[in-house]
Amino acid sequence: MSIRVDKLNSHGQVVVSYRAELARRLPNGVVLHAVWAWPLRDLGYVVFEPGDQFTEYFYTDRWHNIFAIHSRETGRLKGWYCNIARPASISETVVAAEDLILDVWVAPDGRWQVLDEDEFAADQTLDQPTREAALAALSVLLAQIAAREPPFEEEVGLKA
Repeated sequence: MSIRVDKLNSHGQVVVSYRAELARRLPNGVVLHAVWAWPLRDLGYVVFEPGDQFTEYFYTDRWHNIFAIHSRETGRLKGWYCNIARPASISETVVAAEDLILDVWVAPDGRWQVLDEDEFAADQTLDQPTREAALAALSVLLAQIAAREPPFEEEVGLKA
């Protein structure tokens, strides 16, 4: 079943929209499969290539979402891209997630880095309760990574 994914900015405006396939419903979210359909994008720590396979975890009760990314060429895990975001809104046909700027990249060997901290600090549109919730969510996510909780158990040897 095809589902539209809407990535929203902190104002609730759609900035990216794409199609994904429903893999399964969770009690608190969904797991989707998507294919990177944009041009090659080199982020410095990972390269997204057309055809890369994304397994995407969206939750209605967590302030983050997680994308496990596998190479289109080899099927090997490239890593996990995690967005700090408000809990997702999930219907039968649409998943919408409001991105709160902070991100975490987790390499297959478990090394991680927090991304966009300067942009988060400089953003004047986030109110204080949202900013505090985002920072709390970051702590929860980093603990989940350190504990190798799903979906981070795919590779062994994860450590901060």
